[in-house]
Amino acid sequence: MSSREEQVLRAAKEVAVKFIEVGRVSPSNFPEIFRNIYEAIDRAAGKTKDNESAAAKKKKS
Repeated sequence: MSSREEQVLRAAKEVAVKFIEVGRVSPSNFPEIFRNIYEAIDRAAGKTKDNESAAAKKKKS
């Protein structure tokens, strides 16, 4: 597991725990909700990385 994957997983766990604490997630819908949280964070982290690499390419030009 890469460092990025670990960071995404850690962030998803933190968000899921907060949702559990406020009663937004129950055991019956946890798998679906966790998958959605993980994928949203993964997409957001990927977009950030893509934006940074695009900015770095522009500086080189």
